[in-house]
Amino acid sequence: MKSKGKQERQLIEGKPALIVIDIQKSTFIDDSEVRSIDNMPGYRDRMIAARDLVDAAHENDIPVIFIQEIHRADLIDFGRELDGDEDVHCLEGDPRTEIAVNEMGFRKGDYIIPKRRYSAFFGTDFEILLRGLKVDTLILCGGLTDVCVHYTFVDGHQSDYFCRVVEDCVGGSSFEAHEAALRAMEYLQTGAIQKRADVIEAMSA
Repeated sequence: MKSKGKQERQLIEGKPALIVIDIQKSTFIDDSEVRSIDNMPGYRDRMIAARDLVDAAHENDIPVIFIQEIHRADLIDFGRELDGDEDVHCLEGDPRTEIAVNEMGFRKGDYIIPKRRYSAFFGTDFEILLRGLKVDTLILCGGLTDVCVHYTFVDGHQSDYFCRVVEDCVGGSSFEAHEAALRAMEYLQTGAIQKRADVIEAMSA
């Protein structure tokens, strides 16, 4: 049951920024049948679709912030990350770890935030950048829906940002995990889950 007195929110409240989470070269150059991190069917196509968001943000002078998961080659900063289903991934010096700059249309003036943990907020200067840009709404795309997107969303929510997830431009470790994460995020902010076409229309408005 929804709260009766809930305030209606716009898709974009105040100033937006597009947050491109972990769309890295591995998505486009690693065709291994067994990968270090499981991807749901259609994952790559969803990442390719995120290029439309990047282009729309550029056309409308909306800041684009690329989040890059990257770990030291000696594995010292993985912590508990390898205790679950994930194997070693995103190492420094591995070409698969680089931001997919060509595929995503990275431009001079876009930002890159490297991170050692799942959330883009944890142990990074992400929030300092957001404050400097005077951002109110975070538009999230990329992967994984159930891990880095979800945890970045939660930290953004707890830091009082309006958070929107473009459901057809995110992909999870499995379809079931993807769907569950979307429901969990929508629970925190009504209207958080949006479609690409509607987000692009709101950017242009």
